[in-house]
Amino acid sequence: MNKVLVSLLLTLGLTGLAQAAGDAAAGQGKVAVCGACHGADGNSPAPNFPKLAGQGERYLLKQLHDIKSGNRQVVEMTGMLDNLSDQDMADIAAYFASQQMSVGAADPKLVERGEALFRGGKLEEGMPACTGCHSPNGAGLDAAGFPQLGGQHATYVAKQLTDFREGNRTNDGDAMIMRAIAAKLSNKDIEAVSSFIQGLH
Repeated sequence: MNKVLVSLLLTLGLTGLAQAAGDAAAGQGKVAVCGACHGADGNSPAPNFPKLAGQGERYLLKQLHDIKSGNRQVVEMTGMLDNLSDQDMADIAAYFASQQMSVGAADPKLVERGEALFRGGKLEEGMPACTGCHSPNGAGLDAAGFPQLGGQHATYVAKQLTDFREGNRTNDGDAMIMRAIAAKLSNKDIEAVSSFIQGLH
């Protein structure tokens, strides 16, 4: 079943996203405003703002388009992308993708539960392991548009999982992959797997 699911996810990812074609060097000159929240190199110092450094270019570009179009609601980003062209966003995505994400640390008390969820899922409830799309080391799969998770702020990851679960974030496609997965996670599950992800590299 997991092989079938992964095959489906890969197909959806490969066919559902526009190919990024940005210029990282050009993008470096367009990210000054981004740095206020996400850090100059994309390593946000604030845990509620995501690290963009090292994130997949394809994924970053999709999020920029979704936020600009309103398909993904991010209050802090309101109006920030209005004056950016498609090429600007592609260049910005390429720049941040070319940077190195910093590594965080997991809460030792949450590692066992978090790792079990990340690597094993909750098969009795039909929830696959996170590794199927995000890889065992959390590097993601950029060709399919699946984001890097390893090293991401636990606070940010927890909010995204909660938003998917509650229906406040819905830009995971018609298949509703992340909404279906997050629906099977309790608050304690989310806390544990988010902490594990923060320390994963």
